[in-house]
Amino acid sequence: MPGTYLEEYHHWLDSPALSEAEWAELDGIRGDEKEIESRFFAPLEFGTAGLRGTMKLGLHHMNIHVIRHATQAFANVIAAEGEEAKQRGIVIDHDCRHHGKTFAREAACVMAANGIRVRLFEDLRPTPELSFAVRFYGATAGLNITASHNPKEYNGYKVYWSDGAQLPPQKADAIAKQMAALDVFTGFKSCDFDKAVKDGMIQLIGAETDEAFLERVLAQAVDPDVVKEVADDFKIVYSPFHGCGYKLVPEVLKRLGVKHLYPVPEQMVIDGAFPTVVSPNPENPEGFYLAVELAKKVGSDLIIGTDPDADRIGTLVRRGDGYVPITGNQLGVLLIDYIINGRRARGSMPENPGVVASIVTTSMARAVCEANNVHFEDTFTGFKYMAERVAAWEAAGTYQYIFAYEESYGYMMGDYVRDKDAVTASMMVAEMAAYYHKKGMTLLDAMDALYEKYGWFMEHTLNLVMPGLDGLQKMKALMTQLRANPPKEIGGQKVIRTRDYADGSIYVADLGKVGTTPFAGSNVLYFELADGSSFIVRPSGTEPKIKIYLLVRGADREQCAERIEKYKVYAESFKR
Repeated sequence: MPGTYLEEYHHWLDSPALSEAEWAELDGIRGDEKEIESRFFAPLEFGTAGLRGTMKLGLHHMNIHVIRHATQAFANVIAAEGEEAKQRGIVIDHDCRHHGKTFAREAACVMAANGIRVRLFEDLRPTPELSFAVRFYGATAGLNITASHNPKEYNGYKVYWSDGAQLPPQKADAIAKQMAALDVFTGFKSCDFDKAVKDGMIQLIGAETDEAFLERVLAQAVDPDVVKEVADDFKIVYSPFHGCGYKLVPEVLKRLGVKHLYPVPEQMVIDGAFPTVVSPNPENPEGFYLAVELAKKVGSDLIIGTDPDADRIGTLVRRGDGYVPITGNQLGVLLIDYIINGRRARGSMPENPGVVASIVTTSMARAVCEANNVHFEDTFTGFKYMAERVAAWEAAGTYQYIFAYEESYGYMMGDYVRDKDAVTASMMVAEMAAYYHKKGMTLLDAMDALYEKYGWFMEHTLNLVMPGLDGLQKMKALMTQLRANPPKEIGGQKVIRTRDYADGSIYVADLGKVGTTPFAGSNVLYFELADGSSFIVRPSGTEPKIKIYLLVRGADREQCAERIEKYKVYAESFKR
């Protein structure tokens, strides 16, 4: 196997598997050692979320050769489960990104050549529908070609197992080991796509799966009649940001009873270049400018946007002459309160309800659950961890989950998916907004009422972007430094306890290690401050950046805002 990045570069450059255009691209960087190093210093790391990277030729990027290589490794892991696993097969999907359909078909051909039956969506579909389809068809695994809300240069390879959740660590490790043992150009099998379809090894799916999925989404409605009651003057503007939500989100809202739905025309156009936005991320309010223009024109109180693979949702609400974003934390709290009280009022609450959220999500979620006698647990960022927790509850017969969420605009409901689901969340947000509309309130009014009821909380997330190979080294150095010399004070507040989720250690100032966390194995440092605030540092698992989460509680909005500003100043010092 090739060794150094220069050897790997020449291994690619000399391969007959390259097309003329691909060879010319690599030949064009000959002599540019920094560029060669950035492309070939190491393979993309295969983790429980699969692969994600920019679309370039090279070992450390997303391209057709890496797709085939990863798929052969994945096929070997599926085949190791036995003949039944191969017959149950895999479901494959893709989103709107450039090369998505090509990558999905190439992956299908590799799977089929290895004797693994494939159900391939005929065209782009939301990520949650892929999770649903794995469970619905009883497949062994799932694969989605998507980079979620990342910029247009990215694509990804997101992998699922038979429970519909993202791959468990032991399976990801097995795939990574297979990739290390296989040559990227000669180590895979493939076949003709049309012949595989004709032979039944690849089956195209679409409308019938949509219907089965939508049926279960609509069944999640807490009070399906409330939308119909206000339908004559209740308006929603919707944007899919050029992506997969363009079809199913409007359909489910119409079936719910929304009469006045206004999709943003320019952003209903499927386009992996995302021409109307700098970033197709619904966490960024600036991407909603076209939706705001339309909302002002039609007089809508509510704007909903879903990211390119329709697993995240962002919302804006009218206040005065403008539109204000509801944060991911706030929307989750609103939904928890609405689902708890709505289901109890209608007698549909399970006997032992439970809610799961990530450790970087607002502590208000726990406060709402505790005030309503609903069990609450937190876990690592990522819905694979939430799915594991839900599965553990089910196996033990302890709690029945009613909701799971994380601050980065992801929400999960129902037993038909095991990943964040913006289709179901869009329906629930519309229903909840209609409920408050009937009471003469917007979601912002409702959020203010929840602060008065449960206490004042505020959150802020900083993204310290560190691109390139140097950036990876800076990220690693920062985490090493914080562990070697943890801060005693942050923003003038004493650090009273530190949780290091890498090994699960809990430290108390002047006492040293005093215990362990209930779960471990993630590169997260969690600093608890004397005023009840939390300062959390976590390298992103999918992008070249350090994420810093500020979670505060105060006597009122003003005190919360003051604390956020104080801790932001400290966080910004990490850039220097």
